[in-house]
Amino acid sequence: MSRPPLQALIGFAAAARMGNLTRAAESMHLTVSALSHQIRAIEERLGRRLFVRGARGVRLTDDGQALYERIAPHLDAIERALQPRVCRDDSLTITLMPSFASSWLVPRLPRFLAAHPQLEISLQSNIGVVDFARETVIDAGIRFGPGKWPGLEAVHLFDDWVTPTASPALLERLGYPTLQTLGSFPLLGAPGGRWSEWFAEFGGTPPERFVAILDDSENLHRAAVEGLGIVLGRMTLARPLIEAGRLVTLFDERFKAEFAHYLVFPPRSRGHRGLAVFRDWLLEEAQVYEAAEAIPPRHVGAARKATKVVKTPKTTPATRRRKGG
Repeated sequence: MSRPPLQALIGFAAAARMGNLTRAAESMHLTVSALSHQIRAIEERLGRRLFVRGARGVRLTDDGQALYERIAPHLDAIERALQPRVCRDDSLTITLMPSFASSWLVPRLPRFLAAHPQLEISLQSNIGVVDFARETVIDAGIRFGPGKWPGLEAVHLFDDWVTPTASPALLERLGYPTLQTLGSFPLLGAPGGRWSEWFAEFGGTPPERFVAILDDSENLHRAAVEGLGIVLGRMTLARPLIEAGRLVTLFDERFKAEFAHYLVFPPRSRGHRGLAVFRDWLLEEAQVYEAAEAIPPRHVGAARKATKVVKTPKTTPATRRRKGG
């Protein structure tokens, strides 16, 4: 069987969208007779009626609706692929995780915009995988991952670190854990995750159950802020909360996160001068950030030692005599 002409399918889709043969024919620079002939050819090929004609236009039959739903996404993709892409070096669109935007990039962005006022930057928060072939308006992305994405170039920005963190309110209520007693405190996470690595590396006994399991890092940190439990905090997310006094780290011990932060972009963005400027700035900021992260933030254990209260022992007649009392 020969392939149906693409032009006929495009005409069918136009008539389906507009519900009017005359307007659909005009949009394709055809006569109504020519468009009707194309649609009739598809109907004869399928052996089904695609439209019901009425006084005010046409409407799809059930078979016509099923055909339209199958072909419309493909026709839209062809139309997008054939649209010329205008690349502006003074305009930059970046996709990134909402948590990374709020905790790391946005607080630093004013410095970039002040240094490069001619560059218009647009941030699109997205937690899913971005198809750069389809989303042609997006120039690059910032992602937390393994560093290898098929068909994309990846520039390493910085690693991340994890360490137990908790809210001051929870510590005031339950006291302060040690490495050995940490497993007896309410922990946020899941069995078999990074907590297993923590206890294997630094000792202690993992809990039989976790107080809550959340599938999103930002929600885990939010739950810790609310005093629900101790989170194995990722420093990129936890650092602003620590500086605001809403979380504190419990130990100097920490280990590297499984993934790292990368700037990723498709080959078509290699020559984007605005992206090159943004990449260089990101690398400079990442270097400063990594240097600061080399010094762990002041944790509650150190603060507790600094403010330790020495209790005066009770006096007895014997001690008074020794003191000359």
